[in-house]
Amino acid sequence: MRKIAMLGSGFIGRFYAESIHGQRGRDRVVAIYARREESAKKFATDYGCSIWATDMEEVIAHPEVDMVCIALPNNLHEAAVLLCAKHKKAVVSTKPLGRNAEEALRMMKAVEEAGIFAGYLEDLCYTPKFLKALESVKNGALGRILWAKSRETHPGPHSDWFWDKEQAGGGCMLDLGCHCVEIARNFIGKDVRPVEVMCWAATQVKPIDAEDHAIALVKYENGAIGQFEVSWTFRGGMDLRDEVMGTEGTIWINNFLRTGFEMFTSGKGADYVAEKAESTSGWLFPVGDEVNDLGYNHMFTDMFNAAEAGREPAETFYDGYVVNAILDAAYRSAETKQWEPVLLPVWRGREGLKPEATLVDYDENYYLIKEEVTHDGRHKVILKDKETGRILERDLP
Repeated sequence: MRKIAMLGSGFIGRFYAESIHGQRGRDRVVAIYARREESAKKFATDYGCSIWATDMEEVIAHPEVDMVCIALPNNLHEAAVLLCAKHKKAVVSTKPLGRNAEEALRMMKAVEEAGIFAGYLEDLCYTPKFLKALESVKNGALGRILWAKSRETHPGPHSDWFWDKEQAGGGCMLDLGCHCVEIARNFIGKDVRPVEVMCWAATQVKPIDAEDHAIALVKYENGAIGQFEVSWTFRGGMDLRDEVMGTEGTIWINNFLRTGFEMFTSGKGADYVAEKAESTSGWLFPVGDEVNDLGYNHMFTDMFNAAEAGREPAETFYDGYVVNAILDAAYRSAETKQWEPVLLPVWRGREGLKPEATLVDYDENYYLIKEEVTHDGRHKVILKDKETGRILERDLP
């Protein structure tokens, strides 16, 4: 049984508590830290916490607590992690790990030097559909991965601090792009080095200093491309989609919004429908088990099992640091309008990878470009002459 201190009583802290109390059952949130007394008391009442305080260190250091869950604004993550390291408490932190790679690297080093368990709560890398897709990719069903694309768009976050660039560290790119970058890293291979980023970002709608819309490409050392699309200006709910393309196949995933559960209502008696839903009437898109479908159950199960087994979880502080480094490059690119390098002073993956050869031999004289059966029943191949470079097609018997 894990006895957990929740840092933060807001939207994400409550989502986390619902999951922790839901799947394994034996794990409990026993303590809550919130900046306001009334918020701490309300959370403690709702989730049966015996310990509450408005002093973060008091909650972290409490002898009944053996793991700390950070569900705080981004600018408070580092202080919380350093206190966990000080008091030798296992820690799991919401995304993004830091406001930038420098913060994330300091946090990673702190937990490693303290010798404590640390996990990165990247829930969208634990959704049931993602886990199934990743298993297929690892088993070779798609061949060599060429392109991994992830999209997260919605009308904007719930809490005021997200909209403050100083507290949050950025806008929708940091808030949502962290999910998308890590999804692509998993499909391409987390041991494959990201090398450079090209990004467009703008503030199109919201009266804020940070970006509310962004698109980026991430080049990897083996020639693969990651792509993300993020927005706080999308109308209609929350849109979570992933696409993976390989030499032998393709996967499309729709995690939210249009997943086969649709409902029409006049709005009478309707209340909460789904996260980021903009309406309670008309055609709506509920989610069957929101906590599970967004990955929270599998995420916490992995974190707790890993801590008990003395192994690393699937998502670590190191992963959070790499994600922050990629997003740092994206922010620089949005300013310079150029490809910007991903700066990784600590890299633990493979080195010196080269793009794999794309040439497929048809026979000793030709490379195969494509083989197909046409609408009129012809079985044909398109070939490239190895010596002359000439391209031709040939009908097969």
